[in-house]
Amino acid sequence: MRPTQYYPVIQTADVSGTAAFYQANFGFRPAFAADWYVHLQSESDPAVNLAILAAEHETIPAEARGAARGIILNFEVADAAAEYHRLKAAGLPILKPLCDEDFGQRHFITKDPNGVLIDVITPIPPSAEFAAQYSADALPV
Repeated sequence: MRPTQYYPVIQTADVSGTAAFYQANFGFRPAFAADWYVHLQSESDPAVNLAILAAEHETIPAEARGAARGIILNFEVADAAAEYHRLKAAGLPILKPLCDEDFGQRHFITKDPNGVLIDVITPIPPSAEFAAQYSADALPV
């Protein structure tokens, strides 16, 4: 398989509210908008996409309908600390405060109105122990 695009789709009971959340806090704009589906695209990078879908829509197989669960969206950014302060000031819940991890991330975790976790990350140099676990082309510097 050679994908031409990849993006997560969040199932929700509140399509417009969820889309508005990602537009207001994470810099997305609607590329397509209907009452049951909104395809969002990053204003800064059109290759970054996210979709919002009505959880009970007929296109979803009946046994798979319902709210999103067990998912974490990772947003890698240039400055996680700046985003932490911006989103905290905007009133988003902070589930994991900003911290540096030995495995090579400065990050924090918030959530969207559906409870989907959002991990905002800036790669940082890992400890020697974790550096040995990276392939040479993936080592954060």
